Amino acid sequence: MLTTRMTTHPLTSTLDRLGTLNRVLNQMIPEGGATPSWVPPLEVVERADAYLIAVDLPGVREEELELSFESNVLTLRGTKGHAFNATEGASFRVHVAERQTGQFERSVRLPEYVEGDRIDARFVDGVLHLTVPKSPAAQPRRIQVTREAARAQQAIDSAATAERREG
Repeated sequence: MLTTRMTTHPLTSTLDRLGTLNRVLNQMIPEGGATPSWVPPLEVVERADAYLIAVDLPGVREEELELSFESNVLTLRGTKGHAFNATEGASFRVHVAERQTGQFERSVRLPEYVEGDRIDARFVDGVLHLTVPKSPAAQPRRIQVTREAARAQQAIDSAATAERREG
């Protein structure tokens, strides 16, 4: 008999239990109370010309997303519905409920020098990809350094040329 033993980090089972507890508590909130929520994971990276943001939104429909940009804060709001909707007269008996559902909101504060009116958003395979261009003032630029002796020589040459024209 072949036996496979998988080792896991001790923190993994604790985090799994906390995630399960969070889901159970969210399900126990009554309909009239606060709405269950979840926080979609995201990544923010910086390029020389823009900030790139990717947000995992599996199971969220594009029409359920709202994106806004105000005071350099990019905010994403939306709703992720249940995979199985109970119709009138039908009843469900849930055996396992691990998927997170409900309303969500996620905000990212961006640096001062971005062009909010040129933000590009694409929703591909359950991932929202955002490109936030940097303003030209924030983009790196090369500054040429000249030697002081070269500047002095240019000044002398310019003065000599001016004297020749006058004389």
